Amino acid sequence: MEKTSHKYPIGIQDFGEVRRNNYVYVDKTALMYQMTSEGKYYFLSRPRRFGKSLFLSTIKAFYEGRSELFKGLKVEKEMEKANREWVAYPIMYLDLNTGDYNSKASLDEKFNTFLTKQEELYGRNKTEKSFGPRFEGVIERAAKKEGHRVVILVDEYDKPLLQSIGNKRRQDAFRNTLKAFYGALKSCDAYIQFAMLTGVTKFGKVSIFSDLNNLNDISMDTRYHDVCGITETELKDTFHDGINQLAISEGLSVEDCLSQLRLRYDGYHFFDGQQGIYNPFSLLKTFFANKFGSYWFETGTPTHLVKLLQLHDWNLDAMQNAEVTSDTLNSIDSDVQNPIPVIYQSGYLTIKSYDKEFGEYRLGFPNKEVEEGFVKFLAPFYLTKQRGNNTFDIKNFVKDIRSGQPEQFCQRLKSLFADTPYELVKNLENHYQNIVWVIFKLLGFYTQAEYHTSNGRIDLLVKTSDYIYVLEFKLDGTAEQALEQIKFKDYSLPFALDGRKVFLIGMNFSNKTRNIERWLIEENNCNI
Repeated sequence: MEKTSHKYPIGIQDFGEVRRNNYVYVDKTALMYQMTSEGKYYFLSRPRRFGKSLFLSTIKAFYEGRSELFKGLKVEKEMEKANREWVAYPIMYLDLNTGDYNSKASLDEKFNTFLTKQEELYGRNKTEKSFGPRFEGVIERAAKKEGHRVVILVDEYDKPLLQSIGNKRRQDAFRNTLKAFYGALKSCDAYIQFAMLTGVTKFGKVSIFSDLNNLNDISMDTRYHDVCGITETELKDTFHDGINQLAISEGLSVEDCLSQLRLRYDGYHFFDGQQGIYNPFSLLKTFFANKFGSYWFETGTPTHLVKLLQLHDWNLDAMQNAEVTSDTLNSIDSDVQNPIPVIYQSGYLTIKSYDKEFGEYRLGFPNKEVEEGFVKFLAPFYLTKQRGNNTFDIKNFVKDIRSGQPEQFCQRLKSLFADTPYELVKNLENHYQNIVWVIFKLLGFYTQAEYHTSNGRIDLLVKTSDYIYVLEFKLDGTAEQALEQIKFKDYSLPFALDGRKVFLIGMNFSNKTRNIERWLIEENNCNI
């Protein structure tokens, strides 16, 4: 069967180009029409590569009155139903995603270029010196000159703030500049038709939104949970041919192919109880390449997130199973003391469940693509002395486990601890737990590895096709105590009739030596 000729708009964020060149398009125009009809000021945070720029471009084309681009789409029917005419409004579109903000001067240059372009069209009053008054003035003049109120669209408003995480002085400078600039949205209300800001994160409290209380944050609004991204229904309706081609290429049935797509790219939840959302970039790349891959993670590395985790000595298991309120998720502190909302809003964690009684969300990795990519990126930061040096390789650990070599595995684990950095560690116990968490997360991608942490104790269970390993770790205890706990709690009992060889491993970690001190191994309850 020949591959279909569908065109996938990978990296194309201009709505006009998508429509003119017949690229595959998931119709979000009904939601766009709903937004423009119901409100005026909007803010939306979504992870990178999630379709924010294309959605803003769609709004831009709508307010430019380019009706020919919307032929056959849902908004065309809505316009006809409401007997609404297509009108061209003056539009001011600011894209902050393209800049490299390494100083206040770089952000100032971006704003000056943007405002100068608008002032060339609508004039400038020489009394307007700073960015705020210049923006206010040009908005008012544009509305009066064109006879229609202005549409203002800002893409990736938070790029300067994200690039300056960890640099408080630069953050404060950026925040003051952004706050003054966006303040025009409130003071020029009479001259604004519609305004929308998008970004990855929402910096709150004493940040740029503190005075902008007329902005409607729809990031966790159930009505707009699928405004970006792709639903299961949209996947099946729009990418039917791509799914069939992928199934053939991967040697799968269509249902198995859909299951793999869910496992790898689905699972984003921006409101509890709603269906999962697929990462659109990953889907487009998968159908274009006609094979599964880790496409979203390959387009960017979360270095600033790892720095936050290490800066605050965060427990990685607690990160993965964080329980937070909506206030925490919706707003990042100005000094970013808590890395969890940044990681959530960046798309590496998502909502897994909601406790209505206490108003708490439980977070977790959205899918396999994100989990595997994030953990593999974390590994060298926690497992090598040269942090960030991508030299750690899990394959030897996997070979030991698969070949039934527990002694070799334990020796390799001890060598790893001897090679990990402790100089900047605040909490040695937490550091130890994080190393083991990373190791067994990596093992879990190649075997079945399960674990939990509680009060400094880490229990681990690893399964392969031929072997089962039950491991217990003791901090400043003894290997004998660890092994005795396995027996006392009958950790191996569920596998008595399994047929696979079972290894019981008790291991202790010494604070004094900062390493594994000793281990004991029993095979099927017989000492070896």
